[in-house]
Amino acid sequence: MTNELDALLTALYVKIGDEFGGTRWLGRPPRLTDSELVTLAVAQSLLGFTSESRWLRFVDSRLGSMFPYVPGQSGWNKRLRAALPLVKKVIRLLATDTDFWFDHRWIVDSTPAECGRSRPTAKRSDLAGWAGYGYCASHSRFYWGLRLFLVCTPTGMPILWALANPKIDEREILTAMLDREPETVTDRPGLLVIADKGFASKEFEADLAFRDAELLRPSFKREKKRKGESLLKSVRQLIESVNDTLKGQLVLEQHGGRTFEGVAVRVAQRILALAAPIWHNYKTGQPVIRSLIAYDH
Repeated sequence: MTNELDALLTALYVKIGDEFGGTRWLGRPPRLTDSELVTLAVAQSLLGFTSESRWLRFVDSRLGSMFPYVPGQSGWNKRLRAALPLVKKVIRLLATDTDFWFDHRWIVDSTPAECGRSRPTAKRSDLAGWAGYGYCASHSRFYWGLRLFLVCTPTGMPILWALANPKIDEREILTAMLDREPETVTDRPGLLVIADKGFASKEFEADLAFRDAELLRPSFKREKKRKGESLLKSVRQLIESVNDTLKGQLVLEQHGGRTFEGVAVRVAQRILALAAPIWHNYKTGQPVIRSLIAYDH
């Protein structure tokens, strides 16, 4: 544990406690509070623990002074899955506590969240009917699972996110995300949505224009050069680096979820682990905002 990670966990624990610490419990309150649970979930992702049993042994041996009680693996799993709504709220809390929330430039992309590789797994899994087969162009292979759709600012701060079957059209998913929280667009007149060619559609662009937003994407060979296209190369590096952080440092593809709630909360756990260092770096005035290096060892 480094002092930087200690500082991040302490600041996150206090922030969650100040905002959501007034919850009343019927009967005996849990020995592990919600603030401690979410803080430990962030630490688990930052330190790269994919095995819950190994993580809980690590907490018991190394972090006993900070977290005197940690449940067993079964209890941890149940508490973590039940905490999905709280994790979503904390992601939004950290985003709105920075100036990045008011950024009028959004970067949109999707990345696979593989859930299995064998045919028997696809048939027997509790995810059957929700997950599906998709194609990952960056790895030139098919996979079975879900796609994570992430809307973030150029700094990498998550704004919106969703998990969906990879067979569903990307434009439909983004439209549904905007329909679910229309105020995120209406509060930002002149919003610029930066995406790849997969979001190309006259109907989709018309829908964005109706919301007072504009789509910036690469042009096809048969098209004329689109306005602002020369800036896309540098912007594309930003979203690729965000995906690399989720997959490389936060091991998104090794989430280990086997049910709807299990996959959703483990993906949300990693998105929160992406947002927390950005929030902490912003609050502490660090020169590099989206850097997890000080917290992942």
